[in-house]
Amino acid sequence: MAVQYKIVDLFAGPGGLSEGFASFRDPSGSNPFKIGLSIEKEALAFETLRLRSFLRHFGSRFPREYYDFLNSGGEEPNWEVIYPKQWRAACSEVLNVELGSPAADALLAPRLKQFAAMAGSDCIVIGGPPCQAYSLVGRARNRGVRGYRAGADNRHFLYREYIRVLRLLRPAVFVMENVEGMLSSSVDGERIFETVLNDLRKVGGKDGYTLTCLVPTANKHAELALPRDQRSFLVQSEKFGIPQTRHRIIIVGVRGDIAKRRLENILECDRHEKREWQRPPTTGQALAGLPRLRSGLSSNDSDVEWVETMNRSFDTLIKIGRSHPELSDIGQRARELQKKFAKQCAYLRRSSRQKPKAPRIADRALTRWIADPRLETTPNSFARAHMAADLPRYLFVSIYGQVRGESPKSRHFPKELFPAHRSWKEGVFADRFSVQLKSRPSRTVTSHIAKDGHYFIHPDPIQCRSLTVREAARLQTFPDNYFFKGGRTSQYVQVGNAVPPYLALKIAEVTFRLLSR
Repeated sequence: MAVQYKIVDLFAGPGGLSEGFASFRDPSGSNPFKIGLSIEKEALAFETLRLRSFLRHFGSRFPREYYDFLNSGGEEPNWEVIYPKQWRAACSEVLNVELGSPAADALLAPRLKQFAAMAGSDCIVIGGPPCQAYSLVGRARNRGVRGYRAGADNRHFLYREYIRVLRLLRPAVFVMENVEGMLSSSVDGERIFETVLNDLRKVGGKDGYTLTCLVPTANKHAELALPRDQRSFLVQSEKFGIPQTRHRIIIVGVRGDIAKRRLENILECDRHEKREWQRPPTTGQALAGLPRLRSGLSSNDSDVEWVETMNRSFDTLIKIGRSHPELSDIGQRARELQKKFAKQCAYLRRSSRQKPKAPRIADRALTRWIADPRLETTPNSFARAHMAADLPRYLFVSIYGQVRGESPKSRHFPKELFPAHRSWKEGVFADRFSVQLKSRPSRTVTSHIAKDGHYFIHPDPIQCRSLTVREAARLQTFPDNYFFKGGRTSQYVQVGNAVPPYLALKIAEVTFRLLSR
């Protein structure tokens, strides 16, 4: 009988890693991985995670009531009443606690001991400690906090909670994910990433763990490799067929006794250096088939007011094209698009009951992964509101991307469109307004999309808005039937913080190949 590995997902968020591992099927059609325990502290992300856990207990055929709920847009059913057995299983599997807190320690200690006794050595730990302290933006923000000291910021050391679980369970494999900024982050003069690697290697007795990195093959699959240097742990998601240039640290640890037996299956990193990678899916391909929506207005929002505001925005850009010769092509394109806008604007609304169509992605497996023919409407798809003063800027940025094939920096903006930001032309804020180009993978979808959306402008100028939650979820490769709980701000944060589930599926695949050989 084949071994089924039990999964513990730490700092699980809405469940990107869990979704990949739980969805993997071996050649016989069986799932060698079963989610045993998922832990998440944020209440709304926990609710999303619990709902998905509940649905997994139905296999590949979710209950009819779930689709009725999504397609009607009405109140969510009381799952505990309708399907008590599956709901109790989900409530047992998913915990809403903060790792490292006294409450979590008291609750988890007996649960993990029980888990270790049941799973033995046939378990896997996955997850990514919170990254705010390591990210470049987070560090820039911390420098502006009076009296801030990295050594006193407990967020730098949450990875130790992950290691505590590793020590207790001694899993066959672990997967740790974090932001690229971890490579350069330091605390009291010491590089944090070097400390993390050393701590991970020493877990589990004399054999410890062999740390490996994920490398893509020419067909966008994955293999494990022995790292050449610390940057080898940096995974460029677009090389694995993800429609996003998301670069994250991913460490795959293989327990020492397994590594000794299977070392021949772990490749040398250098063997992958000169490969010709296939072109990754683009933003346009990933978003194809989703409803076309108009932007909202933060005040006086109505279809009529939006049309008038958009026409004024087009007129502004046409005038800018005349007075700025270097932007004449932008003005000309604005004139052409205004004619199309006059024909299309009557059909655009902030939300739509439209049935989502499959993305136009060459990778048929990814297309099947995302699309769900049982959906009659598009979940989590509602355009956010923007200030009327920002619409000309959104229009300029999206047209600039269409015409010139790149997103403009602040230096490319005409003075007529300058916002009242003191830091408008400074360093990291020089691309405060940024369009996701239709012909390329998107930039990294982050939780910052919850703030204002300026950095995530839709490539279609006529829609003139930032991405919806569902569009961001498509770029993150969440299936269209993955429902995010909570308000829209929380939904954006959940999507931005997650590991792309389709990338997690590939990590699950390479983990299975390693363990089954």
